Amino acid sequence: MTPAARVEAAYDRIRSAGRPEIWIHLRPRDEVLAEAAGIDPALPLAGLVAAVKDNIDVAGLPTTAGAPSYAYRPAADAPAVARLRAAGAVVLGKTNLDQFATGLVGTRSPYGAVRNAWDTTRISGGSSSGSAVAVALGIADLALGTDTAGSGRVPAALNGIVGVKPTKGLVPVTGVVPACYTLDCVTVFARDLRLARTAAEIVEGPDPADPLSRTGTQLPPPPARPRIAVPAAEHLDGMADGWREAFDATVARLAATGADIVETDVTPLLRAAELLYGGAFVAERYAAVGGHVDKHRDLIGTDLDATVASIVLAGREKTAADWAADTARLAALGAAGRAALDGCAALLTPTTTWHPTLEQVAADPVAANARMGRFTNFANLLDYASLAVPAGCVDGLPFGVMLTGPAFSDRALAVLAERLAAPQLDLFVAGAHLTGQPLNVQLVQAGGTLAGPARTATGYRLYALPTDPPKPGLVRVADGGTGQGPAGGIEGEIWRLPAAGFAAFVAAVPAPMAIGTVELADGRQVSGFLVEPYAVRGAPDITRFGGWRAYTGSV
Repeated sequence: MTPAARVEAAYDRIRSAGRPEIWIHLRPRDEVLAEAAGIDPALPLAGLVAAVKDNIDVAGLPTTAGAPSYAYRPAADAPAVARLRAAGAVVLGKTNLDQFATGLVGTRSPYGAVRNAWDTTRISGGSSSGSAVAVALGIADLALGTDTAGSGRVPAALNGIVGVKPTKGLVPVTGVVPACYTLDCVTVFARDLRLARTAAEIVEGPDPADPLSRTGTQLPPPPARPRIAVPAAEHLDGMADGWREAFDATVARLAATGADIVETDVTPLLRAAELLYGGAFVAERYAAVGGHVDKHRDLIGTDLDATVASIVLAGREKTAADWAADTARLAALGAAGRAALDGCAALLTPTTTWHPTLEQVAADPVAANARMGRFTNFANLLDYASLAVPAGCVDGLPFGVMLTGPAFSDRALAVLAERLAAPQLDLFVAGAHLTGQPLNVQLVQAGGTLAGPARTATGYRLYALPTDPPKPGLVRVADGGTGQGPAGGIEGEIWRLPAAGFAAFVAAVPAPMAIGTVELADGRQVSGFLVEPYAVRGAPDITRFGGWRAYTGSV
């Protein structure tokens, strides 16, 4: 797919998704298309579209950090954005977030709560909410977020995508509105692990303007039989129904690849996690944006989120003595945590503990949020790298796990995560499941990724079925495809789905539709949508149009 075609598909998906709360600033379609037209197709990210969390600078667009009163217009891209663009990615716009990157719920924004990609009654997770949902809905191929407490991992888990939280400092935070400057990380979301890691490595590299940016030698790949730590049973109490079983199944799957599983007392890590908001480190949030909140107290409850404002202003009460005491305590907990994980390649945990509804978070915003960060909050405090990956579904919603390891274990974690990757299956679609069509969301929710356009071999006919929504029926005939379009075959798309998502999708296909084997013009045979022959009796034969889009565009 050319860069321009991918941009067109993204804007079509934005229109059909009907999710305006994802965006704070969306670039004009013509402007993005013009940029895409000039991209060198040899670049590593050529043809891909990106979304950027609106606390990260994009030249030409305001940066609000989720607060209209805070808005400024940067003169240059943040280095992470500039590096994506130099690699061929096209930025669609700026995404919504928990204001000032303070929260793990995705609801703390005057621009509206970002709803989950799978279930609009539930939260998306935050603070990088809009970025995660843009990727999960298939609008963006990849997105940038930030992570201080888990904001690049929790929304990945709740929306069924990959979230990369690199080692602190590998990606400079120049051009990023700080939440806690010494702890902040720029993160990457994608639907595919390899793309996520590719993009993460593209945006890495020091920047003279960020004195905390750094380089380091990546740790070697894990051994063929790695030791993987998992939390002791008591640390898994209180999770959502079915999540403990889903985690146990993931652990068993990893063990089946040859990993040695070691149950570990991770109490020191969980105690360290409590210091992020419960200790003096919250003073960094006041140092970052407290002056703005203080100056605009009259806007609290309108422009400024009341929960975020209360957290930021509380940071002002912390003293230097508090900071010194908590720093010493953190050092002790860090040493105990390293001892607990000694000899292990990584710690495997659930990414978060539950998936609340919007209503549940509104009823108790602070306590609901606190439950989200049990396994994420310690990582940046203790200088760990972390990687969130999908691990199946529970009750029709995504369940995710997280691999966490010492600084500069980023690539080693990705190697371990590949052991958890589900097999991928291709599916040919030719009608209402095409990009921009009304049922495409079903593929997205099943974890599908658009692999590209495709066309059937000759010998297929297409019929317009009297269904709601309208859809075609594809039938293979014995006459060699008399009456095919000028190029031969029927136009469609290939979507790639994880095995579990494919199974769930196929099980829900209603009669008279069916999934069978479709021969493509290039000779491949893949699974695809067909229709039972009885359903096309009396239905208009639309084969001459060569595809569903051409037909619907003519009526």
